[in-house]
Amino acid sequence: MPRTSPGQTRSRVFDFVRRRIAAGAPPTVREVQAEFGFRAVQSAQRHLEILVAEGRLVKEQGARGYRLPATPGSPAVGPVQLIPRLGRVQAGALQEAIEDPDGWIPADGAFGEGELFALTVRGESMSGIGILPGDTVIVRRQEIARDGEIVVAQVQDEATVKRLRLGGGRVELHAENPAFAPIVIAPDTEIRILGRVVEVRRQIA
Repeated sequence: MPRTSPGQTRSRVFDFVRRRIAAGAPPTVREVQAEFGFRAVQSAQRHLEILVAEGRLVKEQGARGYRLPATPGSPAVGPVQLIPRLGRVQAGALQEAIEDPDGWIPADGAFGEGELFALTVRGESMSGIGILPGDTVIVRRQEIARDGEIVVAQVQDEATVKRLRLGGGRVELHAENPAFAPIVIAPDTEIRILGRVVEVRRQIA
């Protein structure tokens, strides 16, 4: 098989990276190495560095920090981060926490610093603010939340998504559906904030 020139290979690398960015998952350097069969990771790194120097790609922080540069009248594409989908969470009465890893979902990097994870919602207790069964909530992992924030909370071994209410020395988890009563946490009951909901996504069939 005839060997391609470095310029031709670099164009193929660029096309590969561009397709991956469009799909929401920019490749790592090692994924570029594997795709093109480079013997050394430095070969893939060099092609990417030249594409950045030529202005065809922009490199942000992170292993998947490649994006396409902005063009006049349109924003830059990326950077993209991949968020793990960890399973399901009840939006209703407390239910045993379920951790069922189910791949990754892309996000545009607008969430800033902090670890994120995604959960699929079960139940209708948060329908009043548009969190419906089957929706995906993106959650920033944190152990402390403020009064009024939408959180994923674990009470003993059960988890739910609710609005956190703090006051008078009490902790309550409130639904956004009048059919569901608030969950009042007894003083001797263990509660843990797993994170704060920062985005809701819905797939339209």
